[in-house]
Parts: sequence; structure tokens; C-alpha cells
Amino acid sequence: MNLMHEDLARAHIDARLQQARVLRRSSQLERARRLTRRAERANQQARLLLARCL
Repeated sequence: MNLMHEDLARAHIDARLQQARVLRRSSQLERARRLTRRAERANQQARLLLARCL
């Protein structure tokens, strides 16, 4: 009986760890998207500034 409880607890912990990994990965992807958009805006602003100077 005790082993069954340990197995259930282990399975629960594994499920929580997997869920945490998924959430962390989605957060990393969202951060990468934000940084990419910011870099694209900075690039566009630099191009406009350069075009005005020429």
C-alpha cells in the first residue's frame, strides 16, 4: 500500500515538473517574440533616420 502512495506521489511530481517545463518554455518563446519585435522596430527606426540624413 505504501509503495502505491509513493508511486502516486512520484507521478504527481513528474506531472507538475512537466507542466512547469511547458510554462517556462512558453514564457521563453513569448519573451523571444517580444525581443524580436523590439529589434525589428529599432531596425526600422534606424533605417528611417538614415534615410532622413541622406
